[in-house]
Amino acid sequence: MVSHHSDVAVDNSSFCDEDKERGGGLGVEYAVDDGGGDSSGSEVQGRGTWKHATFHVATTIATPAAYAPLPFAVASLGWPLGVASLVGATFATWYSSLLIASLWGWNGKKHTTYRDLAGSIYGSGGYWSIAFFQQVASLGNNIAIQIAAGTSLKAVYKYYHSDGNLTLQHFIILFGIFELFLSQLPNIHSLRWVNALCTLSTIGFAGTVIGVTIYDGKKIDRESVSYSLQGSSSLKMFTAFNALGVIAFSFGDAMLPEIQSTMREPAKKNMYKGVTTAYGIIVMTYWQLAFCGYWAFGNAVQPYIVASLTTPKWTTVMANLFAVIQISGCFQIYCRPTYAYFEERMLSNKTTSTSGLLLGNHLIRLLFTSIYMALITLIAAAMPFFGDFVAICGAIGFTPLDFVFPVLAYMKAGKILRSPTNRYLLMFLNLAIASWFSVVAVLGCIGAVKFIIDDVNTYKFFHDM
Repeated sequence: MVSHHSDVAVDNSSFCDEDKERGGGLGVEYAVDDGGGDSSGSEVQGRGTWKHATFHVATTIATPAAYAPLPFAVASLGWPLGVASLVGATFATWYSSLLIASLWGWNGKKHTTYRDLAGSIYGSGGYWSIAFFQQVASLGNNIAIQIAAGTSLKAVYKYYHSDGNLTLQHFIILFGIFELFLSQLPNIHSLRWVNALCTLSTIGFAGTVIGVTIYDGKKIDRESVSYSLQGSSSLKMFTAFNALGVIAFSFGDAMLPEIQSTMREPAKKNMYKGVTTAYGIIVMTYWQLAFCGYWAFGNAVQPYIVASLTTPKWTTVMANLFAVIQISGCFQIYCRPTYAYFEERMLSNKTTSTSGLLLGNHLIRLLFTSIYMALITLIAAAMPFFGDFVAICGAIGFTPLDFVFPVLAYMKAGKILRSPTNRYLLMFLNLAIASWFSVVAVLGCIGAVKFIIDDVNTYKFFHDM
């Protein structure tokens, strides 16, 4: 078991900039760990800059599938609670992300995965707990965004072929095939230019949708727009619970240590700057889209706001294309923990120049990535209930990873401020965040399960939404 004291010296001078192009598909080198968290002490060698961190973090969090449902979430809570929940979640996750970045090398070792970091602080229980939540977040996120990508592709298709016979399921499968191709790239660092394009697409999507939303909002008779909460008291309650899960999903980032492991030294400084810059992009896109969308359409706004846009039609097509481009990169970031798990156990951990072994490794990678993509594509095609998957994934997967664990891990790792006053204020803040978002996780899960049951009873499997 590793020491939990914070006064271990960390020598950054031994880390060079040569990238090890292996290690769970993440662009780093580490040994296989079965839960103790001690194997992460292998030398980590990254070459990413803070700009690459910005691309990766922005691509991971600010996907159209994450912020397109935000106007609907705000509408489900109303103006006061909706604004407070969104703004509060923004600052809470920015703060939590900085805490996770600060734990890099906290005990003298570089933990290259989230589960290794948890294992170093909480032992095997922490390792396997984070592994579970990370897989839930990864699978749930990729199911949700594959549905979103299929929906966007279908919208583009219907614009040019209004009488076409292709269904949502065809486009979900098409997107799955494309992601299988991208899955053959070896690691996160190899996706840096894909994610740079995705970051630009994030800004393009947000700018297009915000502009069209304001344009449509001005054309609508404002007296016909209602901001009151709809339905019975129980329906309002479950809808509000569901909205909390949606907001939690919109800030999902279960990959911060994996991203930080690709950074060159000083990794902490590069990560702080990258995270803060990424959150600047998030604030510009999330808040404007959420508030403009609710203002424009009121309680009639759709769970995927693009569906609420009417004119001009070509801008809707452009927004959908931006969405597909951005989602393609986000999907890859989130499938990497699953790929890492299989690679640690199935692929050789020893460097070899034997062409036969290299070919065998590529074939094994193709096999397990094909199985993963087939599973995700099947579930997305069978149950294309976008909003429901967003809420339950946010509640069960992202809330523990992004809100609860970071603050608890920071305290457990022994990070203590010198000033007693500041120390107690920080402890109070951390406990408040952990407590409140634990409640959010439970409430969001309740709301999401309720609506999934309703949709399963309403629609048939493989329904063309």
